[in-house]
Amino acid sequence: MSTDTPQDNAASAPRWERLRAHQAEVGGLPIRRALPTARRRMVGAWCFLDHAGPASLPEGRQMRVGPHPHTGLQTFSWLIDGEILHRDSLGSEQWLRPGQVNLMSAGRGISHSEEARAGAIQLAQLWIALPEAHRFDPPAFSHHPEPPRLTCGDWQGTLLVGDWAGQRSPVPVHTPLLGLDLACDAAAQGRAALRADFEYGLMVLEGELALDLDGEPLGSAQPGELIYLAPGAQDLTLDARAPARALLLGGPPFPEPVLLWWNFVGRSGEEIQRYAAEWNAREDGGIFGQVRGYDGPRLPAPDASALRLRTPGA
Repeated sequence: MSTDTPQDNAASAPRWERLRAHQAEVGGLPIRRALPTARRRMVGAWCFLDHAGPASLPEGRQMRVGPHPHTGLQTFSWLIDGEILHRDSLGSEQWLRPGQVNLMSAGRGISHSEEARAGAIQLAQLWIALPEAHRFDPPAFSHHPEPPRLTCGDWQGTLLVGDWAGQRSPVPVHTPLLGLDLACDAAAQGRAALRADFEYGLMVLEGELALDLDGEPLGSAQPGELIYLAPGAQDLTLDARAPARALLLGGPPFPEPVLLWWNFVGRSGEEIQRYAAEWNAREDGGIFGQVRGYDGPRLPAPDASALRLRTPGA
């Protein structure tokens, strides 16, 4: 991971940073993981960002992620290409297709599985940390087949979460957030007006962009990079000379300490240890329930008995 931190005073916080995603694999599919990183754990309530693809799964090699648990978060799936089948312990069974969003609210506990058909696939999988007032809510699932479409200069946009240009996404969240997909099939330029109370993360999914922040050129951004913008920024210009796609995420800095370990978002190491023990000890899933219809084993939680996690700031 590398970082660029332009600043007038070495002691001041940077206005922006360039963060490198690291390579990983989920269910047999290579992905770029942009959040969390050692330097940046969250952007607003966004606490996890995987970008899978663009790729092609050959016949006989499907992406299969067995049943696994979640707590304290919402999983947000934005599909650009391919088909993915979601099943969860509420009994939901939903195909996700290009241009659609699945939102699963784990609340106090849920489990789910995911499978992708062979062929082309490109997916952004994100997690949203739930605030204290909602992290023990009953679990829920919703499917959103037609998120609002808009334009940003020459860019074609899809409003995934929040408000933008007089439109509102129907995706339910519990903190102020923005999720905006921007795409172009030829050279394009657009200016995005930013909220000064939000921090932002821009991740390039395809192509290459030249960026300008409040009149300051930031250079180019390519797939595998997350450009972090600190609160206070007002205008971001995106310039592409060829087809490109990017995700713009934003929200006010999350005010609560958060611990993310495996598939859990919690507030203390002891809490996360209880979640892992519950999942591994109960064949019926315990508080997380059972996923029916998936023809494979569930994923065990890694051994958490030796964890010595402290609440941030303690």
